[in-house]
Amino acid sequence: MHKKFKNLTLILVFSLVPTLLIWLPFIFRVNSFWKIPLPQNGLATIVANYDGPLYMVAAKTLYNKTDIQSNFQFPLPTEYYSAHFPLFPVLIRLIGTVTNYPYAMLIVTLLSGILATFFFFKLVSLYTDEKSALFLTFLFSFFPARWLIVKSVGSADPLFIGSIIASLYYFKNKKYLLAGVWGAIAQLTKSPGILLFASYFVFLLFPFIRNQINVTGNRLIEKLNFKKTYPLLLIPLSLILVFIFYAFATGDFWAYFHSGDNIHLIFPPFSIFNYSAPWVGTSWLEEIIFIYLFGAIGVYKLFEKKEYEFGTFVGIFYILSLFIAHRDLMRYFLPVIPFLFVAFSDILIKGEFKIAFAIIIVPIYLFSLAFLSQNVMPISNWGPFL
Repeated sequence: MHKKFKNLTLILVFSLVPTLLIWLPFIFRVNSFWKIPLPQNGLATIVANYDGPLYMVAAKTLYNKTDIQSNFQFPLPTEYYSAHFPLFPVLIRLIGTVTNYPYAMLIVTLLSGILATFFFFKLVSLYTDEKSALFLTFLFSFFPARWLIVKSVGSADPLFIGSIIASLYYFKNKKYLLAGVWGAIAQLTKSPGILLFASYFVFLLFPFIRNQINVTGNRLIEKLNFKKTYPLLLIPLSLILVFIFYAFATGDFWAYFHSGDNIHLIFPPFSIFNYSAPWVGTSWLEEIIFIYLFGAIGVYKLFEKKEYEFGTFVGIFYILSLFIAHRDLMRYFLPVIPFLFVAFSDILIKGEFKIAFAIIIVPIYLFSLAFLSQNVMPISNWGPFL
């Protein structure tokens, strides 16, 4: 019991302290840090980071077009907000009953970050001893830098990633009800949650396809072990629930697909290197090659380690990422990062990597400050958000 309490305390510290360190220069309105100029708007800079204000609009209005037009002046069509799935805004709205919405949004993000860190610790504990699992959890609290950033601002990503880790953790342990529940939470949070269901279906079906067994009709249900795995249907059912909610809130069942250019999947693969694409806009993209490289190696290593449940999910996610044309590819890639930790765990716990991490933790922090300083939505009137 004492050891469990100690680990939970460390998980809490690992999750919250890096975010607090990121916030401190903004809270104290430091003019610059390490010669990086910083805005003088306090925590408003953190709250105004993309896409936090958009989620607050959804929380305030529940996607009602009239309310959006009457109270918010962002130059965006009202349909655009349907790209931001409703669970995160609903949680903001619930906590917003006891505090203002900016603080409510940050509270939900912080709690979601703790959730993700907790399930990450449970995940890596399957593969390493307790000491190494705690080190990997500490590493995960800072690395990659894009993960540190999204769990330090108003973002649905920590809830999404935490629920994905939880769902796959329980799926691997054949606890299909919990896998389905957490998968549904992921789906209610962000649209790529449906990839969880796709990966589960492929994983369960693949052995029978490989053995060339006929899997049609009743045979398919039998081979999918449907009597035990049917709770996984909560994932697509929750997606239908989102669309039904949109039908009532916006009058359009297919509102998500009418929300504009937000899917970013473009043929052929590697279209991200088209610097003229709307969401790219630069030719400075060399680091994208490293994302592709380590992602491919990670998929290979997961299958090499016979971690087929994780390898299937990461593989599907990785293949689709090749078609994403968006400058911020790393953020789209974040859901697979916890499982790449599993793939590379034998390397990450070595002494030489710990020395390397002690060096790169400084640029991670500096990059995060610079990114947060520049990734800000212009808000002249905070009144509607409070």
